[in-house]
Amino acid sequence: MSATENSTSKDTNALSLNAQIAPVSEETREAYRAPVAFADIWQANQYLFPLIEHTPLVYSRDLSALTGAKIHLKFEQMQRGGSFKVRGATYKMSRLSEEQRKAGVITASAGNHAQGVAIAAASYGIPCTIVVPENASLTKVTATQSYGAKVVLAGATYDDAVQHCVEMQKELGATGPTYIPAFDDIDVVTGQGTLGLEMLNEVPSADAIVVPIGGGGLIAGIAIAARAMKPSIKIIGVEADGAASMRASIRAGKLITLPALATIADGIAIKQPGKVTFPIIQHLVDDVVLVTDEQIIHAALFLMEKHKILVEGAGASAVAALMSGTLQLPDKEVLIPLTGGNIDTNLLGRFAEHGLINANRHFALRASFPDRPGELARMLNIIAAMRVNIIDVHYQHVSAQLPFMQHEAMITLETRNRAQCEELLQVLRAAGFAVEEAQAIQPVALPNS
Repeated sequence: MSATENSTSKDTNALSLNAQIAPVSEETREAYRAPVAFADIWQANQYLFPLIEHTPLVYSRDLSALTGAKIHLKFEQMQRGGSFKVRGATYKMSRLSEEQRKAGVITASAGNHAQGVAIAAASYGIPCTIVVPENASLTKVTATQSYGAKVVLAGATYDDAVQHCVEMQKELGATGPTYIPAFDDIDVVTGQGTLGLEMLNEVPSADAIVVPIGGGGLIAGIAIAARAMKPSIKIIGVEADGAASMRASIRAGKLITLPALATIADGIAIKQPGKVTFPIIQHLVDDVVLVTDEQIIHAALFLMEKHKILVEGAGASAVAALMSGTLQLPDKEVLIPLTGGNIDTNLLGRFAEHGLINANRHFALRASFPDRPGELARMLNIIAAMRVNIIDVHYQHVSAQLPFMQHEAMITLETRNRAQCEELLQVLRAAGFAVEEAQAIQPVALPNS
């Protein structure tokens, strides 16, 4: 039985999709021979050990209490470059010949892979060019440049950037730079698999690993390592519902290319899974579940509040699956890699605003009242007496929509919960004010990848 067949979800579309993936049988797993052996991942781990950070693995009491599972978080956002990507990039770079190193490397990335490649190239003294989408996170682009890489902006999505990268490579010819794939490469999968080895070495009693999925390089590597170390372990992938190419491909039994992407989690926004990674996931991963952007934002803010850590949308997606109830693993010991922490400061502010509104911690009301001196002050005094903090007051004297001698105010407040919002409306109405709930902040379109 799939790990999520009996789970419930606020996202009914995700739930119906979850029910349609047939679980992988033990016989199928045993018969499958992955293109990467556990010995390869072990060797890669030995090589990478002195070159990368051994990031903390932390038991989360707050998440465990909330979900009923025993959750351990791997703080991979503290890795060099702010994500796990440096593992695969460094190992891939180590496999290049001297001639290839002299010719340089080129790659395409939404941001995290770019930094991983730039760091690895700098450590080997290899010339490096990175193609990123035009709307890539400024934080990621600036960081990539700081490692000495040349950055080229091209296309609206990661897939567009890849196409531009391929065209550049063709123009430079056979003696030009070597392309370093973000996920669809044996050496990259091997390097990423060291994260699974590292986690299970620390918590060998784990029952499940829950991993974000973009192109599939990380979960493919983790699945190979984890199946070798503990065959009974559950491996569950998580995609954003606006970028669920792996989910669609598994359901179809072949690679599916999405026509468009719509998610704030740019690190896992991929139109088509990798040709190398797809069969590995198809045979070794138990399930792939979906989360909404709302659930991702909620998870990112929870991690910020409870653990005092900054995690980007893609990095928080696995936590979102458990927090939302989309994935339920009661009493199971669960490993979750927080895959990245490179979030743009402006986007972080939008996360916070969006999350506070949805949690009823920012509340707005529209009030209309007759043109009499002291009416607005009387209303604000009632609000203050309820110990509600006033964030903003927008007072309108005249409007075509208002009756003659009638004024209106839009008041944004900082509240504790929904109950306090309802209480506030009741008290103000009892005091004779005509008030109604309003939109606190006009929704800001969050950037798609």
